[in-house]
Amino acid sequence: MSVDITGIQARVVEHAALLERVRSEIRKVVVGQEHLVSRLLVALLCGGHVLLEGVPGLAKTTLIKTLARVLKVSFQRIQFTPDLLPSDLIGTLIYQPAKGEFSTKKGPLFANLVLADEINRAPSKVQSALLEAMQEHQVTIGDETFPLPEPFFVMATQNPIEQEGTYPLPEAQVDRFMMKLLVTYLKPEDEFQVVDRALGGLVPRVEPVLSPAELEAARQTLGLIVVDDKIKKYVVAVVTATRDPAAAGLKDLVPLIEYGASPRASLYLAQAARAQAFLKGRGYVLPQDVKDIAQDVLRHRVLLTYEAEAEEVMADQVVEKILASVPVP
Repeated sequence: MSVDITGIQARVVEHAALLERVRSEIRKVVVGQEHLVSRLLVALLCGGHVLLEGVPGLAKTTLIKTLARVLKVSFQRIQFTPDLLPSDLIGTLIYQPAKGEFSTKKGPLFANLVLADEINRAPSKVQSALLEAMQEHQVTIGDETFPLPEPFFVMATQNPIEQEGTYPLPEAQVDRFMMKLLVTYLKPEDEFQVVDRALGGLVPRVEPVLSPAELEAARQTLGLIVVDDKIKKYVVAVVTATRDPAAAGLKDLVPLIEYGASPRASLYLAQAARAQAFLKGRGYVLPQDVKDIAQDVLRHRVLLTYEAEAEEVMADQVVEKILASVPVP
């Protein structure tokens, strides 16, 4: 079957230009953090969700609020606390005495972009309330199931330096996130620009440049991007190397990896590589696209042993070694 690469390329370039306008509008408010913005766009294109880990004050909330304004969609911020209940997220049934019946009150999860702020401050039963929403884009209240608005995108944050009063995310919950992003400090020149803007009283205004319909059209175009069988095999080889490093010739990693990445990781890695090619205006995926995105897709899926922790080995180092060892097609 022949593939019209030229036609696909033209459509990709057209829609990638719209995504570049989104990036330009975000730059008006958020200084630096280019990597973070790119990965959020990748997740949006793929319909995935993102877990952000970073210290307070790095503009995580500002970023997703700005993204919601640029996309002209609804936004909800949910502050996770130890006393939060699942019904505080998805909603509940309220009895109406006058009518003698129950009515449904929908929770803040019914929004296009949801910020789950400090998600690890709520117990597991509350974190688990997000599972159905993130995977199925629907929630169940009582006996009735309600679809969530599209696009539906969850960005959760957690603070890595303060662990008192927090609850580790269950592995099933973490695996629902397409990517885990580490938010770092700004470069000095970018931080100077932030201070300069604040002291100057500059309040930048952003314009909505991408409608939900245009985002859906971009997603349709994303599905046309060519992923060669060699790329698919490369993706699978990288992911399976996290489960059986010895078979990949990485015997030194065997005592360091407790559990490898799930099959969902292969799917997300292939999708993310496709979106990476999309943002670069290409109608086909290269091995470098897989390498560029692999750390963000795999770092929270590779569970390390106590021996690795004792030796202060990080998941990023393990993934980096796998990428350097698996043959590139």
